[in-house]
Amino acid sequence: MGAPDRRCDVLFDRFEIWRDEMAALRAILLESPLDEAFKWRAPVYTHQGGNVAILWALKEHCAVGFFKGVLLDDPASVLVAPGQNSRAARKAVFRSTEEIAAGESALRGLIVSAIAVEEARLNVEFAKDDLDTPAELAERLAADPDLAMAFDAPTPGRRRGYILNIASAKRPATRLTRVKKHAPRILAGKGLHDR
Repeated sequence: MGAPDRRCDVLFDRFEIWRDEMAALRAILLESPLDEAFKWRAPVYTHQGGNVAILWALKEHCAVGFFKGVLLDDPASVLVAPGQNSRAARKAVFRSTEEIAAGESALRGLIVSAIAVEEARLNVEFAKDDLDTPAELAERLAADPDLAMAFDAPTPGRRRGYILNIASAKRPATRLTRVKKHAPRILAGKGLHDR
């Protein structure tokens, strides 16, 4: 059985939506060998120091997210990508305690698979990023060597986050505004969502 984290107790007491569903998912995760931690303002479940799963209470559903979900054995095909640009993570979605009870066996199987992936020290191999750098960002990087060096320094995922955010703006003026807004964060070595 995994070890619970007291900080998560407080979080679970504060849930206004999906309270029963989140408690049911937590119970399943804590019955496994995973340890509970409070990270990124959410309950995260770890094994041998590696992040394995996270619980999300979203507006339309709650979910168990698996950090290396693409590597998991999923015979019931319950896992879905959390977003259109997700490359490694996958989530199992639930909308009621009845759905959780019906999917409990599949969820337990996913947890076993996720633990095996962590014990084997497997990592998701990412293909070379196929994203084009938005022209507004490319021009700014060409004009500012310090910014270009800072942009190349962080992880590929952090660079990808900036590229996706800037490129998602439809208007060139908005893309340029985003480049200006993000430049100080890039120079500080921070990712789009880092504090």
